[in-house]
Amino acid sequence: MGDAMLYDDGNIACDDDGVLIRWYYLWGPKRVRYSSIKWVREWPLGVVRGKWRLWGSGDLTHWYNLDTGRPRKSTALVLDVEGNRLRPAITPKDPAAVQRILEEHGVKVDDSPPP
Repeated sequence: MGDAMLYDDGNIACDDDGVLIRWYYLWGPKRVRYSSIKWVREWPLGVVRGKWRLWGSGDLTHWYNLDTGRPRKSTALVLDVEGNRLRPAITPKDPAAVQRILEEHGVKVDDSPPP
């Protein structure tokens, strides 16, 4: 992680260099540099869209890090990361703040409606 912490809610952290997704893997976190993120998309959570998925993937396209509070949340952010088939779907406590940080670091926002 870089020097300046811009956001940290315990599950998702953003610093000067990128995003740290805690409990992404069974054994720990995934670090994603801003420069490797092609776009971010706001993803409304629902019954078939990950609201009850505490960890893992249900569609082999999106990967949810461990977040036991996800059923109480309404929005995820999906990251399209270069070289990855699976897209991290993160559920920060303040998705607008994380999206703003991503935009400030040059990540394009895909505002097309989710499929």
